[in-house]
Amino acid sequence: MKAVLPGKPESRLQALATGYWDSRRITVYITGNAFSILGDPETPIQTVYDDDENPLEAVALDEASGKIAVCTHSAVRIYKPFGQAENALKWALQSCFTVEQDQTFAQGPTTISLSWGGAEELLVAHSCLELYQTVSTPECSWSKRLATPVHLASLSYDSAYIASVGQYDRLVKVWRRLSYGSDDVRFDLAYLTHPQPVTGIQWRRPHHIEQTIDNVLYTFCVDNTLRVWTGTDSHGQQRVQLWGKLDLASAIQDRSMKSSKVPGIRWAFIMHGRDFSAATEKAVQEGGSSNKEDNLALEHLIAVANRSPEICVVLDGRGHMSAWALENVGCKTQTSSIFNVAHVASPEFDFLKGLPAASSPHVEAYSYCNTGGHLHILLHFFDGKIEVYRSNIAPFFDPDPKTRRMELRCLWTGHSAPIKKIVRNFSGRAIVSRTEKSQSIVWKHELGAKRTTISRQVTIQHDVHIHRMCLLRKGRFVVFLRHENIALWDCRQSAPLLLAESKYDVPGKPLCLLILPRHKVEDYTTAHIATITSEKQGVVWEVKLPFYAPNGEVPAVNGNKHQTASIQEFVKFELEDAGDLAYVLPVDPAGASPIVSGFLDVFARDVAVSYTHSGRVEFWTARVGHEGKLVEWLSTSSMETGVADPALVSGSTMKKAALVNASRSSLTIWDIRGARLEYAQDFEDRHAIQDLDWTSSPDTQSILAVGFPHRVLLLSQMRFDYLNKGPAWAAIREISIRDFTPHPIGDSTWLGDGHLVVGAGNQFFVYDRQFDVSSSMITSLRLPQRKGGKWDLFDVVQRLNGPLPVFHPQFLSQCILAGKIALVHSILLALHKTLKFWVEGETIDDYLGLPMEAFYVSDRISKATSGKGGEYFGRRMSYEDGDETFSEEVATAIGEKLTRVGVPQLSGHEQIQLVNIVECVGLVEKQRRSLDENGARFTLFFRQHALGRGRSHEVHLSWREINWAYHSSSQDILLDFVSRHHHGKMLWENARESGVFMWLTDSTAVRAQFEIIARNEYTKAEVKNPVDCSLFYLALKKKTVLQGLWRMASWNREQSATLRFLANNFEEPKWRTAALKNAYALMSKRRFEYAAAFFLLADHLDDAVNVIFNQMKDLQLAIAVARVYEGEQGPVLRKLLEEEVLLIAAQEGNRWLASWAFWMLHRRDMAVRALITPVYTLLETPGSPDLKSKLFLTDDPALVILYSQLRQKTLQTLRGASKITPKVEWEFVLHNARLYDRMGCDLLGLDLVRNWEFFQQPTTITPGLGGEINPLRLLKRRGSLVVADLPVVSPILGQMMPTEMKSGGASLGGGGGGGLHNHHKPPATPFEEPDANSLLDSFGF
Repeated sequence: MKAVLPGKPESRLQALATGYWDSRRITVYITGNAFSILGDPETPIQTVYDDDENPLEAVALDEASGKIAVCTHSAVRIYKPFGQAENALKWALQSCFTVEQDQTFAQGPTTISLSWGGAEELLVAHSCLELYQTVSTPECSWSKRLATPVHLASLSYDSAYIASVGQYDRLVKVWRRLSYGSDDVRFDLAYLTHPQPVTGIQWRRPHHIEQTIDNVLYTFCVDNTLRVWTGTDSHGQQRVQLWGKLDLASAIQDRSMKSSKVPGIRWAFIMHGRDFSAATEKAVQEGGSSNKEDNLALEHLIAVANRSPEICVVLDGRGHMSAWALENVGCKTQTSSIFNVAHVASPEFDFLKGLPAASSPHVEAYSYCNTGGHLHILLHFFDGKIEVYRSNIAPFFDPDPKTRRMELRCLWTGHSAPIKKIVRNFSGRAIVSRTEKSQSIVWKHELGAKRTTISRQVTIQHDVHIHRMCLLRKGRFVVFLRHENIALWDCRQSAPLLLAESKYDVPGKPLCLLILPRHKVEDYTTAHIATITSEKQGVVWEVKLPFYAPNGEVPAVNGNKHQTASIQEFVKFELEDAGDLAYVLPVDPAGASPIVSGFLDVFARDVAVSYTHSGRVEFWTARVGHEGKLVEWLSTSSMETGVADPALVSGSTMKKAALVNASRSSLTIWDIRGARLEYAQDFEDRHAIQDLDWTSSPDTQSILAVGFPHRVLLLSQMRFDYLNKGPAWAAIREISIRDFTPHPIGDSTWLGDGHLVVGAGNQFFVYDRQFDVSSSMITSLRLPQRKGGKWDLFDVVQRLNGPLPVFHPQFLSQCILAGKIALVHSILLALHKTLKFWVEGETIDDYLGLPMEAFYVSDRISKATSGKGGEYFGRRMSYEDGDETFSEEVATAIGEKLTRVGVPQLSGHEQIQLVNIVECVGLVEKQRRSLDENGARFTLFFRQHALGRGRSHEVHLSWREINWAYHSSSQDILLDFVSRHHHGKMLWENARESGVFMWLTDSTAVRAQFEIIARNEYTKAEVKNPVDCSLFYLALKKKTVLQGLWRMASWNREQSATLRFLANNFEEPKWRTAALKNAYALMSKRRFEYAAAFFLLADHLDDAVNVIFNQMKDLQLAIAVARVYEGEQGPVLRKLLEEEVLLIAAQEGNRWLASWAFWMLHRRDMAVRALITPVYTLLETPGSPDLKSKLFLTDDPALVILYSQLRQKTLQTLRGASKITPKVEWEFVLHNARLYDRMGCDLLGLDLVRNWEFFQQPTTITPGLGGEINPLRLLKRRGSLVVADLPVVSPILGQMMPTEMKSGGASLGGGGGGGLHNHHKPPATPFEEPDANSLLDSFGF
């Protein structure tokens, strides 16, 4: 925390108390119905809110016990400290008692005065004087009814004297104690006469609480005189006598006031001897300057301190200070005197800052000095603030005008009622706060100032409820929208001025107050403000501001310097397209400063965000006055979030929106421009979310403050991480105010420089950007320790976002996916070279000295050869003059180095990932001659998955990796690789993990591998159980093998029954029925896998697949069983893919799964479209996508890689690509470039947009047969490389005949392919190979 505004101090004489207890300074003051307890001026300890709504009237602190007494007009409460031993000091209510006021006084309840004495005695003075013993239960030991109510009363520190005075009373009553017994307390009375009413009384403080001293009473009077009274021996008639007096008016020789007959203002306070001594000791410790003048001031101070005086400091508030020493006060043996210590004229003492005397507030002054500390001066201004100054006492008394005497430590102010709402202006230089009692205060904030705080500008008290409010021109003006009118106030002076009002009448409840972009930037004295109601009706007002000189930021071209301030209705409008409107809010400023272009388009600055009851979020911009009195609204982006009746919504100018559900327990963050969900988090119900505020770092990274009743959670956006499925947002800091106040947070807002203002109760807490990273909520943040252990919030957010170093595992992984293996090799070689000579503590260049062009310049040669299998990994790049190339040995050397040293840019987990990737790349390099591009991708990520299995939550490879293997032409090598990884003992769980049966395309290989799985499942346990492999062997239709295994299972009690059952002929209906009955019996016993086996025995594949899919929740096993049992073209497999797999893909938004399923269904055109288009739009009966389908993880820039690869693979895929409009493809590419940017792979995004090839779009394309566009016309290269898989027209039957579809396909010249099965077989004809050219001609070649 940087600053705290503990609340507005009450304007009462006893509103503040300070004391030194338990070796610590405690200051307490009352604010509204609460009191704030502070240690250091900037360290709040606790705020205690009274259950009574009435404001507190007085507070007193006992320096001996640490107890605090507070009172309202009818009750006194005593709070006792606890927890100081555990370093968790707090005060708790010890006791409470009511005060019986005398009702005979005409003016009603009198004020109560409180004062502590010795032995925890408390004086309560009102219409009576009452002395309470408070050690345990408060007990009144003495009471005396008075003729007039007490205005001030003070009990001496040893409880020997009570001094009291009434309002406007010139007689001070001094009660001297005669007996100390708790049963019989007696006092006698003496009067101290003064010429005019007495304004202040106080007893001298002892040096130590236990010390016995002569009591000395100081009285301040309206005649500007300080009188000092001392006790005498008890034999004299006069109990207290006048020791001396000081004329405060003549103590300061103010030349400017000589001509005036009215005496100037005088503030005076007593600097007690103990404080003066402590301050002098500190000055001596810090003394010893080489400057002779400084030494003279210190010597003068020591000379004064040696006489052990009390000091009376007199101020006039206008730059003058005079200090007078009272020597040997009350001492009977030594001579006593009053002498001048210093008279100083300095602008530092000008506390009134030119305020006229008539309007200057009353001020109470206090001073203290802790042992070993500096002098502190507290000035309590009765206009609602306390200023705390710190000073070294030597320069404080130094008359040299150049001396720096004091520094303002802090300013205590705030509200006197709970804060309800805080609104900032656009630049974050000003805020306006409003309380439940309709009091508004405008606060200013200086951006980048050394002291982070907010300063009060004006206070405006309203008598009606305020609906909405907004600030104009950096807080110079404020607009309030009330029930029937809108008002403009001038806040440039300390006294607010109502400039203009305007009544309005619009149907519905006003939802917001929006400041619209200026029509002319230079016209800064005109503003347009709009409101929109719940009925979608709106009003725009034109606000004319009085002329003022801007701060040089806007050219002052407005010529009318005498413009009258006004607010008038400009135009009414209706927001027709807003839907079932729930709320409209102004957007939070974030990102770069907006530029007013004057155009109404999607690039214009957003002014509002709206949301409907169904959860549709929409951003709006507006243009006003373009064509006469007209306002134009444009929706810049929108999306359906599916969050019904959101309780809270907040949007930023960067098109980010945060939504809270109806129960305020769940938060979602959306990128509305990208139409994706980035974050979803459920909080417990008791932590109801109350507030959402956006800001951004200078490099436009978003930060969201989520407000709960007693804490604020700061969420930072993070890089997208598709490989580890990492979160896109994370909580980086928690700000809790529970230690300082029990009051829940009313509202919070960001200031322009990233400081957060939190309003709770009467108080403001201003948090700067510095925070301790060790307490950060992101444990994976590997941030180097800084001096003081503090990090800047913006620096931390920048580490979580922005470009990655090129050796980061995410960047390398994305390079591999993008097919840039040569680049990966050159990066790893550069890293190898860097690490060779690197010592810890040195910085490592993020780009390892590689030229930028290496990352985005298109390699035409590589593109020409990228289609040829093994040559992809044959391309090598030399890094230096020597011919060092990447090899498995280099990979091993890098890995060994990385296990010994820590790279500063990487966290521990990231470094482990880097070691894994380096090892995987080395492994693939070894196999490079036999692997194609997709096979290499699969091998890399399969190996990486295997290495990180223990740390990852993923139980099997993602569908992305399955797609790479599915489209690979080296599947036999991949199968061998996976099998060897499992030491030739692949079980079903291993096959599911690697997705083998999803990506194997050869049906013979599928059956062979399935049989291996069956064998391994049988032999996996020491006791071999045929039940474990039944499903696999029956799917392979190898019942006889299963029978043989059962014959060997003599230990199994089910053996004989099973053997008898399996011996039957299951071609017969009755045995199929028996198998079905067994299957259902096993279902009831929840033996689902065995039940599925019996369904297969009954030849009910459909039921078996349903059990595996629905009960066992194993999609891969269901697909594998269907493929093995009925082949690739079976109806059950087709039904499973169409009705279940594609539905799952649509609900989850899984484009990888959808593309694979469409390819399996031989809908290759749809397989290509699924990579770009949302899956649910491609289904005949689209289901409603759930929230998961909108998650950012459904996007993946690798989709664009697969798309570019598949779209020109076959005629079907070309046809699918032809149905994607250039605009959609353009947006898809840009969208993926933005994803790369958000992932920290900006260079890959640049490479994508720079080198992407769009299909050529001829102006006229002649449709081919059947009205279809010839897809080959889209290509920019030779079509003979394209596989023909479109249905062709049979010249004999005149019908469409599908060509056979085999994985990898055949070129057109390869012919071969079944046809339609017809009952009338045509006569057999000898086969003649067609001429390839004639076939190609029909396709436009």
